[in-house]
Amino acid sequence: MENVTPLGGDVYEIDTRMAGFSGITAGYLILGDRPCLVETGTATSAPVVRDALASLGVGAGDLATVVVTHIHLDHAGGVGDIAGMFPAAEIVVHEKGARHLVDPSRLMASAAMVWGDKLDVLFGALAPTEAARIKALGDTGVIDLGNGRTLASHYSPGHAKHHVGLIDSLTGDLYVGDAAGVYMPETGDLRPATPPPDFDLETALGSIALFEALGPQRLLFSHYGPVDDVAAVLERSAEELRVWVDLTKQARSEGLDLDHAVAMVRDRTKERYAALRGADETAEHFELLSGAPSNVAGILHWLDRVEVPR
Repeated sequence: MENVTPLGGDVYEIDTRMAGFSGITAGYLILGDRPCLVETGTATSAPVVRDALASLGVGAGDLATVVVTHIHLDHAGGVGDIAGMFPAAEIVVHEKGARHLVDPSRLMASAAMVWGDKLDVLFGALAPTEAARIKALGDTGVIDLGNGRTLASHYSPGHAKHHVGLIDSLTGDLYVGDAAGVYMPETGDLRPATPPPDFDLETALGSIALFEALGPQRLLFSHYGPVDDVAAVLERSAEELRVWVDLTKQARSEGLDLDHAVAMVRDRTKERYAALRGADETAEHFELLSGAPSNVAGILHWLDRVEVPR
């Protein structure tokens, strides 16, 4: 299939075709004795993912595990649908996200407040998953991939309080979710993802340091794709976080409201990203995945918790 790319080590990248676009959100199949899907994409992407797995020989009864790095709808919105399509699969998530997969009502209500009329088009509705199907992870955990191969889970908050990174014992691949930001393979840009309400700078930097300490051979971004230059990209990830926080702090100290703070930060960061100087569609995708309004709002929310009042 056109949306399936072999990456070596029995790992396959699946373009989930979020909202009908290519190159927005990736899922990954680890194809072994116990096939494992990392990230489902959105609810509307579930049929796309099912068909991709079928093209790789993984039928309804074959998928052993579905694991998500966190429960945001672009990563886990399809969990309920995929669980229904693959009834033998165990669903793995951090313990702080598990209850939202069982009862998605609060998560969907929150998403509706953020996305409004765009919610159905971009994400669809997260269907509930039976609690008995879910394995909730603590700070660390291990997923059996068969033949002694494992996927080790490491708690990595900062972007979200229910976020984990996952490292493959065979390939050294590290599935970074959103904890290292959003990568644009077309341009090589890396931009932070700092949405409200969970963003915390020191926690996020700690998660990036943890990723460095794990010594991965390759980073697999949910947005988007594989990156081999691990050290440089993780260093850039931390740098981008500091740049955005420093600029947002400046806007806050000047008493700017959210709209004016977004305009200032957007203007002062635009030269950092080739995507914003290129094709309109690439820039649009970048803004969708790591929009300046969401990033600045998340940083301001954190600053209001940790700093003295303005």
